[in-house]
Amino acid sequence: MKPFKVALIVGSLRKESFNKKISKAISQLKVAGMHFESIAIGDLPLYNEDLEKDVPATWRYFRETLKPYDAVLFITPEYNRSVPGVLKNALDVGSRPYGESVWDNKPAAIISCTAGGLGAFGANHHLRQSLVFLNMPTLQQPEAYLSHAAKLFDASGELIDVSTRDFLQSFVEKFELWIERNIVKKS
Repeated sequence: MKPFKVALIVGSLRKESFNKKISKAISQLKVAGMHFESIAIGDLPLYNEDLEKDVPATWRYFRETLKPYDAVLFITPEYNRSVPGVLKNALDVGSRPYGESVWDNKPAAIISCTAGGLGAFGANHHLRQSLVFLNMPTLQQPEAYLSHAAKLFDASGELIDVSTRDFLQSFVEKFELWIERNIVKKS
C-alpha cells in the first residue's frame, strides 16, 4: 500500500507560530505509511454563500487541492476558548457548496498547542464538534494538548524537546492506524 497522503492544516497565521513549528516537526518524522503536506489557509476570503455564484479562485484551488488527500491533521492554537477564525473559515469554505464537502469521510486528528498551560484544550474540543458535523472520523486517543510551547523549540524553530518528539512520533503512528481503519476506499 502506498503511503497515506495527509494534509497538515495549521490554524495560526503568525510567522513564528508554535503551531507551524509543530507542523514542521511532524513533517520531518519518519513514518513509512504517511506523507505529510502543509495546506495554507490564510488567503481564503471569508465564506459568504453569495460568492458561490462566482467562486473565488482561492476557494476553488483550496477545494481541489484537498480532494485527493486521504486524511487531515489539524494543528491549532486556542483563541477565546475556540479555534481561530481562519481555521473555522477554512472548514466552512471546504464544506460548501452543500453536498460537495471536501472534508466528508476524511479521517482526522487534532493537535492543539499553546504557550500557556492548558494545551489549547478548549480549541481542541471545539474543533471536534465541527468535525463531527463534517463527517470526519476523528482520532480519540491519544489526545494531543501541547503546553508551554516556547520551551519546546530552539532559536531556529527546531523541536528540541525529546519527550514531545517521541509523543508526536507515537501520535502519528496511531493516527496512521486510525486512517487504515477509517478510510473510505475510492473507486
